[in-house]
Amino acid sequence: MYASTSSSDRDNLLRAIRFERPDYIPMTFHINAACWTHYDQDALLDLMEEHPFLFPGFERWDTPFVPEYDANARADSPYTDDFGCVWTTAMDGIVGSVHQHPLADISKYPEYRFPDPEHSMGLGPVDWDVFEAQIGAAKARGETTYGDLRHGHTFQQLCDIRGYVDTITDLADGEPEVLDLLERLCRFNLALIRHFLKADVDIVRIPEDLGMQTGPMISPGLFREYIKPLYQRMLEPVRSAGKIIHMHSDGNIRALADDIIEGGVDIINLQDLVNGVDWIAGKFRGNTCVDLDIDRQSITPFGTPDEIDAHVRRCVEKVGCPEGGLMLIYGLYPGVPLENVKALMDAMTRYAFFYN
Repeated sequence: MYASTSSSDRDNLLRAIRFERPDYIPMTFHINAACWTHYDQDALLDLMEEHPFLFPGFERWDTPFVPEYDANARADSPYTDDFGCVWTTAMDGIVGSVHQHPLADISKYPEYRFPDPEHSMGLGPVDWDVFEAQIGAAKARGETTYGDLRHGHTFQQLCDIRGYVDTITDLADGEPEVLDLLERLCRFNLALIRHFLKADVDIVRIPEDLGMQTGPMISPGLFREYIKPLYQRMLEPVRSAGKIIHMHSDGNIRALADDIIEGGVDIINLQDLVNGVDWIAGKFRGNTCVDLDIDRQSITPFGTPDEIDAHVRRCVEKVGCPEGGLMLIYGLYPGVPLENVKALMDAMTRYAFFYN
């Protein structure tokens, strides 16, 4: 619901990505919409006011504040997306999961209809003229501009349409209908990417969760055979246009990391503890910019403020370097004690300038 970042300084952000000695480590603090009904709103606003580095230009609003929820993040209100997948969630503000798959019966494939990328992003409508105007206005203000594919654009989308177990089985068997479905998904995504490039965005973000807690949810072999080639096709026009490529995946993606970034990825956004801070440093430090997702499973919800401070410092020391190549992002969700929220905001502000 509220995401603000010191990386609104476009020049500093680009220098961090390109290892050109930024003035500070870009930091993003995202407050999920569910937080505004979970926490005391004035307490959250106090913390935002106390941390202007994380929330530049923030102007306090009156409470009570009624947040807006994404269509697939509304409790007791199932949402059917443009691919025919039905989403449900148990808590307002928390993105749900797909519980009805339009091609659970693959025999219905001949009648299955794709959304039109000239009018749909896959999770709702789009007006590309309005999008271009918004990008132009942001550029005129000196802001960094983005084109974002929907979260879960290829493999996850296939799972949402077909169902996870059937997806894995069909890929293992090389089922022709599912392979055709993947081809159509790639063409749909490429159409969106072409609009991003037409609008002349700075960064194209391609987010898809591929990891579980202890490893990927698709085998490296199946990923390399069926998914990676589609990723490469999507990256090619972005790379050719000289734009920055930002790839995201939650979960443990160590077995897929080399395949994910192959083809010119500039920024990899992944989670810290589930992959291991030491492993991340060894794999990416000094060669690929890491947008490091700070722990939401153990230290920040259950640790002490001192442990939180030590963890943020360790991430900066291990993964960062004076030349750049590091950004930090944290997503606040209900359940984290407010004293820990403050400790995290304090640490992100403090260690942003660790190398300067």
